[in-house]
Amino acid sequence: MTDIVISGTGLFTPAQSIDNEELVQAFNSFVDLHNAEHRSAIESGEMEALEHSSSEFIENASGIKSRYVMDKEGILDPTRMCPNINERSNEDPSIQCDISVDAARQAMAMAVKDAADIDAVIVACSNLQRAYPAVAIEVQQALGIDGFGFDMNVACSSATFGIQQARDSIANGSANCILVVNPEICSGHLNFRDRDAHFIFGDVCTAVIVERADQATGNDQYKILGSRLQTSYSNNIRNNFGFLNRGDQSGIGQPDKLFKQNGRKVFKEVCPMVATHISNHLADLGLEAESLRRMWLHQANLSMNLLISRRVLGRAATPEEAPTILDEYANTSSAGSVIAFHKHRADLVTADLGVLCSFGAGYSIGSIVLEKI
Repeated sequence: MTDIVISGTGLFTPAQSIDNEELVQAFNSFVDLHNAEHRSAIESGEMEALEHSSSEFIENASGIKSRYVMDKEGILDPTRMCPNINERSNEDPSIQCDISVDAARQAMAMAVKDAADIDAVIVACSNLQRAYPAVAIEVQQALGIDGFGFDMNVACSSATFGIQQARDSIANGSANCILVVNPEICSGHLNFRDRDAHFIFGDVCTAVIVERADQATGNDQYKILGSRLQTSYSNNIRNNFGFLNRGDQSGIGQPDKLFKQNGRKVFKEVCPMVATHISNHLADLGLEAESLRRMWLHQANLSMNLLISRRVLGRAATPEEAPTILDEYANTSSAGSVIAFHKHRADLVTADLGVLCSFGAGYSIGSIVLEKI
């Protein structure tokens, strides 16, 4: 089988950001308004008063200090508490197409590829803004790429699942070079009125070029030594919004149609699953965990990453071995591990090994073992 490489990455970062202090101020104002409006019910015991949030609570719970968003004003409005992202006409590029094209062009430039070199586009993310036509086909058209495109959703594991689909397509001869894009507008499905979750997500888009090694022309290539996927059904992370749901798409008044999770159960169940998944994947490739120079883990929660890396390595990982972008970007669903890969690989040299791993709702886990060449 021909060697297959990742030869380019791209990252679109929104212009607007919200730090914890700004977010907490807006949330606490909403809480005060809510408690005042329902004062009688609260005093009679019919309803529980909502609690304030704090920057200390957020950072202790997650390691998050800030996040980038597509719309700051709507999120910080205590009477709204969700982004105001206007629907576009069918004749205009969709917002996911716009940010995908930005990230894609960066990845193509790094890989020294133009549209004629790319055979397919995969858009893989946790939430797609429409059922069809596929956002991937729209991106394909916007970039002038021939071939084919399709969308896929495996929640926070979408990027690694997309990379394996690209690798498999190249291995079986369906394509020679594939663009995988992850337009994650996570603020659109986050319940900013939920104290336990209002701080979790940010918006971003990442892109990678996956291609045959014998056709790669870029100067920064990583051979895919192996890829492995795993899923196990769980309700502990869930989003019920879909085409069978009608009404206000912002989710205001419909908290069940927004992101929900049982964080404690997720931590307890997912961490050992991911550590075992990575360890078994390395063993099957004949690799020792200590041979890893870098672990680009899903950026959901700092404590999860610290525990997973410790279990894989048998010791605490250094910040260089398991870099974190969570503090700046927050959880960006499937894009998080790709952001870490994009920003933290310049120091690697030939033959250095790393693992790109994402995990999330499903449960789903995807790992890609890479070698710098």
